[in-house]
Amino acid sequence: MSLNEVLKAAQRELKEKERIKQRVQEATRKATRLSKQAILLVHQKRFKEAKRLLTRAKRIIRRLIALSREYPEIVYSGLFDVALQEYCEANILFHLIRDSKFVSPEELEVPAVAYVLGLADVIGELRRVALDSLRTGNITDAEKCLERMDEVYTALMGMNDAYLLVPGLRRKCDVARRIIETTRGDVTLEARRNSLKERIQEFEELVKKRRRSSKR
Repeated sequence: MSLNEVLKAAQRELKEKERIKQRVQEATRKATRLSKQAILLVHQKRFKEAKRLLTRAKRIIRRLIALSREYPEIVYSGLFDVALQEYCEANILFHLIRDSKFVSPEELEVPAVAYVLGLADVIGELRRVALDSLRTGNITDAEKCLERMDEVYTALMGMNDAYLLVPGLRRKCDVARRIIETTRGDVTLEARRNSLKERIQEFEELVKKRRRSSKR
């Protein structure tokens, strides 16, 4: 084989890899977008629609993982890592809010690292759920949400060596700790405000009763 033939073959291979790279980038962006949209739908309690989007995202993730066996250097890039984490976050949140249970990496068919990082991000989404509960006056649900946030954070911090081996997890946990403490303050303040409101109402009712009895 002449040098020109060798270079032409190399050029064909490079063009094919570039074509695959573009397909992968487009697919990863779509999977990320679908997962983000699903998260918004979960917050709106539109679970059927969220499930449909997550099913579409799952098909894309499966295809990309299958493609990675042949082209790992193309598929496993920063974009795909983001897509996996977003997909995990959306699914974990979906099952927590709809079913009050955790879904596993095996069920999602994703690498453990992506699952752990997605789980850390769920704490921020749970804060949104807690705030929505507070806005509607549902302090009990907000407190349950805060307990779940604590549960996730404690579990992540208890991973020992794995905690140090997952890139980016320490930073996410630092952010999560601040989110939890801020949420705890919000829930505590609203609970006290609600308690004070109830006592004022009780006092007003008592005053009304005494007035009515004094007129008799």
